[in-house]
Amino acid sequence: MDATWGEVFQACCVHNAAGWGIIFIGACAALFFLYFFLVSIELLGSSAKVLGGCSAGGLFGDNSNPFAALVIGILATVLVQSSSTTTSIIVSLAGADALTVQTGIYMVMGANIGTSVTNTIVSMGQMADGPQLERAFAGATVHDLFNLLTVAILFPLELVTGYLYRLTSAMLPDQVSDGDEWEGPIKKIVSPVANRIIKSNSGIIKDLALGKVENCDSFYPVYCLNGIEDYKNCADKCDKDAGEVNGVDCGIVGAITCDKEVGCPAFFQNGATKKDDDISGGVCLFLSLLLLMLCLMGLVNVLQRGLKGMSTRIIYKATNVNGLIAIGIGAGITILVQSSSITTSVLTPLVGVGCIQLEQMFPLTLGANIGTTVTGLLASMVSDSVEALQVALCHLFFNITGIVIWYPIPFMRRVPLNGARALGRATRRSKLIPAVYIVTVFIIIPVLLLGIDALFEQHSVGFTVLGSFIVILIILLSLRFIWWWHKQDGKDKTWKYLDRRTIISNTRKTLPEDMEFLKSKVRQLCEHTGLPEDEADIVELSEGVEKSIESKKVVSSVHTSYEGNDVPFHDTSDDEEA
Repeated sequence: MDATWGEVFQACCVHNAAGWGIIFIGACAALFFLYFFLVSIELLGSSAKVLGGCSAGGLFGDNSNPFAALVIGILATVLVQSSSTTTSIIVSLAGADALTVQTGIYMVMGANIGTSVTNTIVSMGQMADGPQLERAFAGATVHDLFNLLTVAILFPLELVTGYLYRLTSAMLPDQVSDGDEWEGPIKKIVSPVANRIIKSNSGIIKDLALGKVENCDSFYPVYCLNGIEDYKNCADKCDKDAGEVNGVDCGIVGAITCDKEVGCPAFFQNGATKKDDDISGGVCLFLSLLLLMLCLMGLVNVLQRGLKGMSTRIIYKATNVNGLIAIGIGAGITILVQSSSITTSVLTPLVGVGCIQLEQMFPLTLGANIGTTVTGLLASMVSDSVEALQVALCHLFFNITGIVIWYPIPFMRRVPLNGARALGRATRRSKLIPAVYIVTVFIIIPVLLLGIDALFEQHSVGFTVLGSFIVILIILLSLRFIWWWHKQDGKDKTWKYLDRRTIISNTRKTLPEDMEFLKSKVRQLCEHTGLPEDEADIVELSEGVEKSIESKKVVSSVHTSYEGNDVPFHDTSDDEEA
């Protein structure tokens, strides 16, 4: 039976003085870990831009066919760890006539897929606890599956009919008035700390994409006027109209730049080369991941202590809101933080500890997808271009159309939800599943597809034949794998293999304790029967018993380890249909 709001109020608001003191301390600790969790995500994005900014700018510079544009959108977003950055750059390029609107539409679709990599990485922070990892990974991948399924439908639809292009063309005004950039309040709170550590130069990506420079070598070595490291002497832009020259009248900055308010960050170095900035970006990336994991563990620990002893019925009742309201909440939070990655990354650990059900996570991520389009709309206002506004509107209606397809109808809603549950359950077999999933979906497959497209783009008979051969080979291998998976018990063989590895791993972990237990029992037996205690005989006997127990444990566990509690989430879809 569901809890009542009276029970929720009793559990939430009725406490003695000591209880309120503990709640206050817990809230302060949660806010502390949450703040530095957000800082770590900001550092992660800045570090990724420092390391991958040159590559991402080169990708954007290719005015490609629709298929390549989709893959470029994925890879560029994975490299810079921010769909907001990617879509802003795409919108700016469309406004500068460096991209056609049609190409920008396909790149935005790819950016929607690439943005979900961040919260999937965050879900791996709960790898120490199996059930938490299962729930967190499912909560993260429901976002992935929605984006992948939406692209699977709208990409061919756009190719055939130009649905998004025609829809947004009918909405365009004659001109767009120039506006100002807007920075969310969360960004203003987090940036002062993050910018003192490292700040990426997003101008590199735009200059490379627009073809203003050929490569990143034009930004090196870093030069500050008179050797003074501050914004004015290092990063202030030259006045071209006044005839000022980079490196003479104003400074030169590379992938790491200075901030106008806080000055140059700790990783900024006068005279740095591209290699120096790459090393700094790599070190900061490692530190940001370490900080992210530490803050995630601290936040999860605080939440678990706060929810200890509270009924699951009460927690689910308190977090169970109407789907449309949840979409609005997700959109509102994302508009404030200016990043769907931050929104979903904060919500993922809450799913892991059981505060939010998967059914509630889904509409929140849909709202985050809507909220992130505001960044592109604001960028289009700044660019003062109708084409830029059209790309931004295409991003908005891409997400709205996906929501209309996959959320209102319970049958359709179950497709991404059940897919996410299946991926979550797969982590029971092996905790390496999330890492393999991330590398395969966000790196290997996009790079492979981009490489195949590059062969066809060479306009050479030899490369075209080679590309055709590779495509045919991939199709045949895929069909063979599907046949083996479904018709030749490939699925059962894979699960049994992973189950056996998990059982062996767990057995090895408990082996020292089991050995000591067996030795103590053998000694008790010798004392009881009066047999002489020979250490060698005890060890030999205990090893024999241990091997026998281990073999029985493996046989029995294969049959029993994954029966019973197969679905950890409460499925409310049948209730909704009723």
